[in-house]
Amino acid sequence: MSPRARLAALVASAALALAACGEDADIAPPAPLADPVRVSGASPFAPGCNPAPQRGTLYLGAEVEPSLAVNPANPDHLVAVWQQDRWSNEGSDGLVAAASHDGGVTWTAPSPVPLSLCGGGAGRGGGYERASDPWVSFSADGGVVHQIGVSFDVSTGTGSQAILATRSSDGGLTWSDPVALATVASLDLGLDKPTLAADPAAPSRVYAVWDLVTGLTAPDPSVMTGPAWFSRSTDAGASWTAPAILYDPGADAQTISSQIVVLPGGALLNVLVRITSASAPTPLEEVVALRSPDLGDTWTAPVLVGTLLARGASDPKTGHPIRAGEVVPFAAVDPATGAVHVVWEDARFSGGVRDGIALSTSTDGGLTWSAPPTQVNGAPAVQAFRPAVAVGSSGAIAVTYYDFRNDIPADAAHTWTTFWLSTSTDGGATWRDAPQGGPFDIRAAPDVDGWFLGDYTGLVPRGGGFRALFGMSGASTDVFVSR
Repeated sequence: MSPRARLAALVASAALALAACGEDADIAPPAPLADPVRVSGASPFAPGCNPAPQRGTLYLGAEVEPSLAVNPANPDHLVAVWQQDRWSNEGSDGLVAAASHDGGVTWTAPSPVPLSLCGGGAGRGGGYERASDPWVSFSADGGVVHQIGVSFDVSTGTGSQAILATRSSDGGLTWSDPVALATVASLDLGLDKPTLAADPAAPSRVYAVWDLVTGLTAPDPSVMTGPAWFSRSTDAGASWTAPAILYDPGADAQTISSQIVVLPGGALLNVLVRITSASAPTPLEEVVALRSPDLGDTWTAPVLVGTLLARGASDPKTGHPIRAGEVVPFAAVDPATGAVHVVWEDARFSGGVRDGIALSTSTDGGLTWSAPPTQVNGAPAVQAFRPAVAVGSSGAIAVTYYDFRNDIPADAAHTWTTFWLSTSTDGGATWRDAPQGGPFDIRAAPDVDGWFLGDYTGLVPRGGGFRALFGMSGASTDVFVSR
């Protein structure tokens, strides 16, 4: 273990020991319900790799916000990426990757991705102080792994930011010099939430989307805009088209969390959250979908998937917020039937009391959506948050999420959290839950405007089942994969 990771473990262990000395020292922690594989390890970053004066608290050894991809030509080959050494305010020291060639049983040592100074990006186009929002996807033939993230500087005060894409030709072990899809240098602008998708029918094609918010420093917040942007590569990520606006909801509005899925036949579907009346005390938040029949050259008008009625997750004992990515929906397509499933965090099922997991389905390529959405989480009396969705080869649907059903109410010193995989083999009519990790104490996670394990998790189909990639906190915060 590196000195940085060892320090993080000692600090976290000391905090847990102090808590155990309080009034709840005689309450035994809940027994583990699953035995996931730890993917992350000691930080590969050298001490002092980010020497510029930084603001915020650095959580050394904290690994959060994972993304996962499976090789379509070899389901035993998985690639995971995540944020390494997370800051309390913005981003992490960098992104790292690991690969498995036995279906997730064992993993390579984490390797840096050159999207930041700590990741080795200096002189390679990735010389930024911090990085965030990793997302990964395999090419159709499994020959290239594509990754995207947002990189930025904090200490310079210039607002320097970039959406960067990189690729690996050796299965996720090493990564190319990044290509900048978008760059800005203004505190008035904010690049956010990039994702990408390799075309499952064309190894050379990759699609990327993100949002750009304007007016962040304007005295009048109603002038803010936040269109969704699009770029495409037709040479396996070596170069990308000039960025173009995919959808602009206008002033006092923004998009966030765009995610592209490729439908059978090649049409693209981009799912995002649209926020209107953004400066109002209660903005309107909606999950919408836009379709492109021509590889992203043109897009239809947005179609409503469902109103997003999330109230946000919080510690049920203390009220401390949990940063759960409540404006980050997740989409997946059934490659056989073309059915598209979208999940998001929503409080409608409890009359606005607590968030649950909502799912809506389209069977006509995103033109219409099932309404009202179905509730997925199997314990409706407790909060559920941070969902992801995938579709297996047999058409089974899997949804992952966290909840508090195994918390111990009398244990005031901890909040025990469990990560679940819920599956449906009847199109979403019924669901069966299985624990994948925990219970663990979410209060040991980094405090990033709330306990933080990431705005999303990873979930992919593999063989006849699924693999989930997720964060859990304890003596340190690590990334795990389900068995």
